[in-house]
Amino acid sequence: MSYASDIQSTRELIRSHNGTWDGIDAEAVARMRAQNRFRTGLDIARYTAKIMREDMAAYDADPANYTQSLGCWHGFIGQQKMISIKKHFGSTKGRYLYLSGWMVAALRSEFGPLPDQSMHEKTSVPALIEELYTFLRQADARELGGLFRELDAAREAGDPNKEREIQHKIDNHETHVVPIIADIDAGFGNAEATYLLAKKMIEAGACALQIENQVSDEKQCGHQDGKVTVPHEDFLAKVRACRYAFLELGVEDGIVVTRTDSLGAGLTKQIAYSKEPGDLGDQYNAFLDCEEVTADDLDPSDVVIKRDGKLMRPKRLASNLFQFRPGTGEARCVLDCITSLQNGADLLWIETEKPHIGQIGGMVNAIREVMPNAKLVYNNSPSFNWTLNFRQQVYDAWEAEGRDVSAYDRETLMGAAYDGSELAAEADERIRTFQADAAREAGIFHHLITLPTYHTAALSTDNLAKEYFGDQGMLGYVKNVQRAEIRQGIACVKHQNMAGSDIGDDHKEYFAGEAALKAGGKDNTMNQFAA
Repeated sequence: MSYASDIQSTRELIRSHNGTWDGIDAEAVARMRAQNRFRTGLDIARYTAKIMREDMAAYDADPANYTQSLGCWHGFIGQQKMISIKKHFGSTKGRYLYLSGWMVAALRSEFGPLPDQSMHEKTSVPALIEELYTFLRQADARELGGLFRELDAAREAGDPNKEREIQHKIDNHETHVVPIIADIDAGFGNAEATYLLAKKMIEAGACALQIENQVSDEKQCGHQDGKVTVPHEDFLAKVRACRYAFLELGVEDGIVVTRTDSLGAGLTKQIAYSKEPGDLGDQYNAFLDCEEVTADDLDPSDVVIKRDGKLMRPKRLASNLFQFRPGTGEARCVLDCITSLQNGADLLWIETEKPHIGQIGGMVNAIREVMPNAKLVYNNSPSFNWTLNFRQQVYDAWEAEGRDVSAYDRETLMGAAYDGSELAAEADERIRTFQADAAREAGIFHHLITLPTYHTAALSTDNLAKEYFGDQGMLGYVKNVQRAEIRQGIACVKHQNMAGSDIGDDHKEYFAGEAALKAGGKDNTMNQFAA
């Protein structure tokens, strides 16, 4: 419904109440409706799932159509990302938000900062999804409120052409609401617990759930040691639980992202159940590190399996965990991914120890031999030392080509002394094109950075503290923060407007008319930033 037609239909509704609703302004109602396009989280989940499905199809047609996101730990952070994207690029297409379980644990738990081990309150995850969308919807209301003011000004100036132009912008307003890929960790318990949490996350607006194949009570950050995986059937039960949650809530296009941590996980908590040789349980167990034994070799608590007609004892640690054979990580990742796609997953996530296109692409090619449309979500993680990794990749490539690398020490390439070197320049160019190259060569549909604003907040705060509490005093804030905000057109320089003061003034006028006590008068200091 267009803005004008909504006004007209509301006028008719008001008239139908025989004068009792005459204090209601039809255009004010239309404005409030436009500013509140999404009524529920499920409206958002359905809308954003459709966007992701369309983007996935566009990527299948051309890998140049990859998508991106940045991790968020607060609604304001997500809001500012989308406002910035619209300002710089004119559209949010292909840009999402990522909700990182690591950042929820580190920044949103009532226990205080926690490691990424699923110890935080699981309710904090859907709460953050709801918060992110509250802030994104407020960004819509704020932007449309500015257009409504421009519309009123055009009318007062008697400029019908300008009025039509602004009305067209209102009718074609692009929302700040975008897909959120939300981390459900390892499901926070059994499959029923996963289902219940998935429902809460979807009801809050999540259209894409990312779940990993680690064991819930031993879960670790994907870039730390000590990871323990579960047999495929255990994991697939949780994948199905997520799908059931989507279908129950009517989000039929919901996306399940299955993450494998097998590349860095050398342990399993249990031996998989197997009915016959070659089934999924047997394939999982085939990677176990075993030794052949006889019945006489067994201790009372030993567990044995039968492999190729032989009695085999898997190596069990003091922790009661079983060990995989070294060097089997990539093969296990490939099997994990194929199995997930064959059982309802939409996208894959392979957690790697370095950002190496050749390594990722090798696994994806093996997966695509069985599942040709396999696509990845990839963590462009701050846990990688990108500078060192790519300088070493260039060093290795040059050395293989027979180029002279005697001016470089491979182990100290992170040093600032190399920053102006030819090797550093080539490494930076590879970093710059990494996402496009990996989308084309390694099947990566979506690139994300999990913890960017955790690091930017720390860096900017460090710089401000150094200046403000040092010799620069107030100039440390004015020059490096406020003046930069003004020069770069950062909306938050008018922080009262960003917090909703002007929206509140509009509502006061709707409700009280000329009696409204508004904050945005001539004495409001935000007027100093009008230019």
